[in-house]
Amino acid sequence: QLQLVESGGGLVQPGGSLRLSCAASGVTLNYYMVGWFRQAPGKEREGVSCISTSGGRANYADSVKGRFTISRDNAKNTVYLQMNSLKSEDTAIYYCAAAHLRSQNWDCADHGMDYWGKGTLVTVSS
Repeated sequence: QLQLVESGGGLVQPGGSLRLSCAASGVTLNYYMVGWFRQAPGKEREGVSCISTSGGRANYADSVKGRFTISRDNAKNTVYLQMNSLKSEDTAIYYCAAAHLRSQNWDCADHGMDYWGKGTLVTVSS
């Protein structure tokens, strides 16, 4: 059973940076697409970014393109989300989720993710 634990959230001023980590245990992450999602207060959960099993392909929501970077270190069984130039509208609980490659959920569609972490809170405020 794959378990995912997010870390790295916190309070940051607008324009600041944070790096989130998604550490996997129980199973190797090598065969899973991994996505970052977020849910702001009063809003539906939305996809932020998705990375392929090898790390060679990634996609981003329009709202974070050019500011966020997803990466993975399969040797460490960890996926990262580097967030720069943070805005107040980035405030949310951030979740990572994984989908096995056999699901062919190449773009990390929300409903097709197999495993979810419990989330880490990111607050962007002065």
